[in-house]
Amino acid sequence: MDNALSVKAEKEEEQKEEEHTVTPFEENLQMLLQLKMTSADQFDNLEKHTQWGIEFVEKYTKFVKERSEIEVSYAKQIRNLSKKYQPKKNSREEEESKYTFCRAFFTTLNELNDYAGQHEVIAENLTSQIITELMRYLQELKTERKSHFQDGRKAQQYIESSWKQLESSKRRFERDCKEADRAQQYFERMDADINVTKADVEKARQQAQMRHQMASDSKSEYSSYLQKFNQEQNDHYYTIIPNIFQKLQDMEEKRIERIGVCMKTFAEVDRQVLPIVGKCLDGMTTAAELIEAKTDSKQVVEAYKSGFEPPGDVEFEDYGQAMKRTVSENSLSNSKDSKEKPAGKSKTKLWPFIKNKNKGSGPEDFSHLPPEQRRKKLQGKIDDLNKDIHKEMDQRDALTKMKDVYLKNPQMGDPASVDPRLSEIAQNIDKLQAEVQKFEGWLAEVEERMPSKSDTHRRSGLYEAQSTTTVTNNCAQDRESPDGSYTEEQNSETQVKANINPTTIPTTAPDFDEDFDDDDTLPTIGTCKALYPFEGHNEGTIAVAEGELLYVIEDDKGDGWTRVRRNEEEEGYVPTSYIEVNLEPNAKGAMTYI
Repeated sequence: MDNALSVKAEKEEEQKEEEHTVTPFEENLQMLLQLKMTSADQFDNLEKHTQWGIEFVEKYTKFVKERSEIEVSYAKQIRNLSKKYQPKKNSREEEESKYTFCRAFFTTLNELNDYAGQHEVIAENLTSQIITELMRYLQELKTERKSHFQDGRKAQQYIESSWKQLESSKRRFERDCKEADRAQQYFERMDADINVTKADVEKARQQAQMRHQMASDSKSEYSSYLQKFNQEQNDHYYTIIPNIFQKLQDMEEKRIERIGVCMKTFAEVDRQVLPIVGKCLDGMTTAAELIEAKTDSKQVVEAYKSGFEPPGDVEFEDYGQAMKRTVSENSLSNSKDSKEKPAGKSKTKLWPFIKNKNKGSGPEDFSHLPPEQRRKKLQGKIDDLNKDIHKEMDQRDALTKMKDVYLKNPQMGDPASVDPRLSEIAQNIDKLQAEVQKFEGWLAEVEERMPSKSDTHRRSGLYEAQSTTTVTNNCAQDRESPDGSYTEEQNSETQVKANINPTTIPTTAPDFDEDFDDDDTLPTIGTCKALYPFEGHNEGTIAVAEGELLYVIEDDKGDGWTRVRRNEEEEGYVPTSYIEVNLEPNAKGAMTYI
């Protein structure tokens, strides 16, 4: 019967549990659970937004990179365009540089090349100031974002674990309380039943006491977990999560600010080169403004001026009287020549309207050209010969200097080994000077024939004292007959050659220190590195240490010495075999001994 009552009581308790209403505490727990789920949703939203922010930075980086590639490609195309239209050496374009519009075009090409360089600067600055910085910042941003969300996930997992512990302790306390109530009710029924033995009542009482003790322990445990959870929940929602959200907010603001700075830099990179680009454009404008149409037209007139005098009027020839032609003295043919010379042997004059049959390679004295053109060709030939003489004399001076060094320092070389080359150079100078005098004779002949003699500075000052008097006198005698008339049949070339008096080549050269008398500082034409130490005891030399870097200001001219500079006050010669020379391309003043 007792067992039946016990089973019945348990069923009633279960029925009560099913009809149990939700307590305020349980409602609070449900709200906390919803809040927790809401927090997780916010983390998901923030994760999506920050990932989109990273993707935007990557997109902007790609945009700047493509802009940089466009600038590089554009600069390359501009440079190729400028190079394509640059004047080629030994071409007609180089001769055309005397015209102002051609010089303006060449200036435009040079300025355009500098303009292309500024676009390369834009590309370099975009790469260094934006692309590289954003690539590095992207790595930092991804690492920081990952760290913040890991902290958020850990905080979420910890509060969920604490919540589960609280739920477990609460259920255990609830179960223990119910079991204690059932045990108490069972004890009371047993104690009221007179048919139950005293031992069964005592057993029921002890069972009820044990259940009450377990409920008391569960209550203490539940209270402890509840207090702990409330503290952790407070920290979670008021400290930990707000801090994580604040860090994410700061990270996002820094990302936005960094994008703003990059966009500003994007504009500043262009603005920085605007002054130089403006100078390039100003240079083009200035070059265009320097074009002078009248000057260029005068250049054309000067270049193609023949120097002939206009022909006189053609007289009327009366065929009705003796059927003889009368020719004026001012007509196209020379009347005096026609009388003195047989027919067909008169010298034909080349008029502007008469076709020149001697195109291409003509006589050495350019006699097939009009007087003015002939004069210019002869003057140009003389200038070229003078340049060749200067080169030969420079080599002669260098070899003489080297010979003098060998005489002072026999251990450095045999002085007699230089003599064959010196003799060869002396012969070359003789030949070139003879050529100069020959062409100067022809030039003097042309200038005396021309109506006006305005070119008074046609001869080189280096050889004027040597040959001007002799050549002029001989040419004058050749051109004039005893009665003062002009004679064209004489061979001026033969007579000029007969009067050549070459100068004596000096056998001694100045010491090294005479090369430093010039106040003008020689330009640097390259660099060199000392392979061996050189003490430089002789005058005009300079001591160098092994491995020392120096500037080259004068290349080896065949004497085995190279002129170098250490600083503005120290310069001198060192043996060429002691150094490794790196000359700059197209360096002026550089000459290699052959």
